[in-house]
Amino acid sequence: MPKIKTHKGTAKVVRKRKNDVVIGKPGSRHNTGSKSASFNRSCRKGSNLSKADHNRLKNII
Repeated sequence: MPKIKTHKGTAKVVRKRKNDVVIGKPGSRHNTGSKSASFNRSCRKGSNLSKADHNRLKNII
């Protein structure tokens, strides 16, 4: 059986940790100068991927 290839678009957005998957917050890529400082700080932290999405994406990352 062949190996499953990594989906490169997803791998650039998602970081895999020991037990969970961390994704970036939307809205943090560009035009951050016009957004509030508290919004930019909250975007730095990122967020965890839900359990349902983790099960759906675990084969491609």
